Amino acid sequence: MYAQTNEYGFLETPYRKVTDGVVTDEIHYLSAIEEGNYVIAQANSNLDDEGHFVEDLVTCRSKGESSLFSRDQVDYMDVSTQQVVSVGASLIPFLEHDDANRALMGANMQRQAVPTLRADKPLVGTGMERAVAVDSGVTAVAKRGGTVQYVDASRIVIKVNEDEMYPGEAGIDIYNLTKYTRSNQNTCINQMPCVSLGEPVERGDVLADGPSTDLGELALGQNMRVAFMPWNGYNFEDSILVSERVVQEDRFTTIHIQELACVSRDTKLGPEEITADIPNVGEAALSKLDESGIVYIGAEVTGGDILVGKVTPKGETQLTPEEKLLRAIFGEKASDVKDSSLRVPNGVSGTVIDVQVFTRDGVEKDKRALEIEEMQLKQAKKDLSEELQILEAGLFSRIHAVLVSGGVEAEKLDKLPRDRWLELGLTDEEKQNQLEQLAEQYDELKHEFEKKLEAKRRKITQGDDLAPGVLKIVKVYLAVKRRIQPGDKMAGRHGNKGVISKINPIEDMPYDENGTPVDIVLNPLGVPSRMNIGQILETHLGMAAKGIGDKINAMLKQQQEVAKLREFIQRAYDLGADVRQKVDLNTFSDEEVLRLAENLRKGMPIATPVFDGAKEAEIKELLKLGDLPTSGQITLFDGRTGEQFERSVTVGYMYMLKLNHLVDDKMHARSTGSYSLVTQQPLGGKAQFGGQRFGEMEVWALEAYGAAYTLQEMLTVKSDDVNGRTKMYKNIVDGNHQMEPGMPESFNVLLKEIRSLGINIELEDE
Repeated sequence: MYAQTNEYGFLETPYRKVTDGVVTDEIHYLSAIEEGNYVIAQANSNLDDEGHFVEDLVTCRSKGESSLFSRDQVDYMDVSTQQVVSVGASLIPFLEHDDANRALMGANMQRQAVPTLRADKPLVGTGMERAVAVDSGVTAVAKRGGTVQYVDASRIVIKVNEDEMYPGEAGIDIYNLTKYTRSNQNTCINQMPCVSLGEPVERGDVLADGPSTDLGELALGQNMRVAFMPWNGYNFEDSILVSERVVQEDRFTTIHIQELACVSRDTKLGPEEITADIPNVGEAALSKLDESGIVYIGAEVTGGDILVGKVTPKGETQLTPEEKLLRAIFGEKASDVKDSSLRVPNGVSGTVIDVQVFTRDGVEKDKRALEIEEMQLKQAKKDLSEELQILEAGLFSRIHAVLVSGGVEAEKLDKLPRDRWLELGLTDEEKQNQLEQLAEQYDELKHEFEKKLEAKRRKITQGDDLAPGVLKIVKVYLAVKRRIQPGDKMAGRHGNKGVISKINPIEDMPYDENGTPVDIVLNPLGVPSRMNIGQILETHLGMAAKGIGDKINAMLKQQQEVAKLREFIQRAYDLGADVRQKVDLNTFSDEEVLRLAENLRKGMPIATPVFDGAKEAEIKELLKLGDLPTSGQITLFDGRTGEQFERSVTVGYMYMLKLNHLVDDKMHARSTGSYSLVTQQPLGGKAQFGGQRFGEMEVWALEAYGAAYTLQEMLTVKSDDVNGRTKMYKNIVDGNHQMEPGMPESFNVLLKEIRSLGINIELEDE
């Protein structure tokens, strides 16, 4: 962070120059190599008002080592406590209290977080969340200041401030939002406006939230009420016990979008055809396809369903007399093509949300492709004409202003059709020039619209540039909503990861004196050996933030006067004022204070920057302000029996992420399937629909146990005894559970390998 590239392409970072023990505001940029030659003090070193170091000995780093130096030896000082960490690590609150290994895991796991349905910004952050969210490019950011003139789910229109306009332009900025598209991680990208009609905005303000952002702040997970205590073994070995309420409220529900493609090629035997006329397929299987053989949008599909019907020509084969007769009766079609349709993979289900058809230039488009084309043209025309109307309205309002200021009566002007306004002439030469400039702009606008529309039409109607031999590509997009369930992986920001073991009914969860149940129960034994104490401090600070929010909420519900609200919120902000920016609520109007209180009622967001975070005393002060015990521990009661737990329990709010390791994607089972060509053993892995590996150590276990028959079937019929396994399958189908093991194929491979060394081995039948 805070880095820039120098003329040679190396990264360099800023430092404050120190002269004779006095820290100046002079900034020097040094590269990593240059930095090693100097003694550099940390950014949180104590300074007096004149910039002198308070202590005689200062903690510094020099030549890659940290040690104490006298204040006269110091050459430079860091500009910020955060410049020594990466962007990922700077998002971890209380990073300074976490072991390096766990902090590394925490930084890496934030990249694996899945965007939730409703983003929820962290109560305890580091102050970097906004910068990261805006720089990531997922949000829509205002290019120029102005007022929101129009806003809906897919478009935001800003009327630009007079002083930021170019001469003679309409002064309108249009932001089109991205809706429900797929990311490379198969998650959902959707932008939602966070400004309202008539709201003033400045350059750089966030207009619309993207995935995982909440009011322009990075929001990768959800604030959860956690308790650190064992609970019936359900949080043994980093397992996580989750309340049913989390599922009911869709706190960790995510949308996943999968792209499946079907390619129609030109083969030696003739072109593959996309059609609904597929041999040997029943009516039921074709029920979700249209006449072109492509699935409808909105269809609910599950594993094995046909999405795109496709037939491939078969080579000529010798026909039996019966087949010849069938050919003679039913015509040629049925026997010379085989079904090669695109089907939904096993274990996948969802709703079809979009279909795209790409057709090679010169190949005739099918009915579905023409329908999609027509729809896209209509949409493009609608979007462009709406944009034109908005820009025209902006231009004409400026023309109106010029004419009125030039002496034309507003009432008469309003009676005249808008198109005739430009025919009017003004005596004032300057105003007339302005009018002519605006008229020119209007003509240019219309011309630009025609050009854009023509370009769009050409792009949509022309054929697609596909790879050689490819005639058509059909892409189908499936969306599925996934709730959190046992087997999903979750984590905090401190490398504290775990797998959900059970979704527990709300009434069985531990609850406090007010009857509020906890959302998640974590194992306290996951903290000491991992040395990531930051999660405990985050939990305490989160509890304080929530406690203050609850008090504000209570005051709002009781409709207390604004002065009391103002005073309470000011007290909360004053607690951190000595280290962070001061907030003076006296400059806020009553309406603004109420709006602020409304935003804080769910909890007061607190920033605790890396190496400059909240101290223990500050956390205790905040807990006191929220009327909570300063130990951060409260008495809990067992939800099943109602009895009080023996010891008080650490309860608070922790920011939890749902990671992209979902049980739905990992679950896999196989009976029979594909086999390796050489060894004839089943393939491995879910992608190949493979089997489970029974390795060396597992064989030793069975040998040690003396389970001879189990071992025999593992090494023969369940693996690479080709005849044995086909017989076995046939026997099971017939209801006869007999096993006839034969020679494993791997033995034949061994023989071949020995023969390749020039040693002949022959098997003799006794």
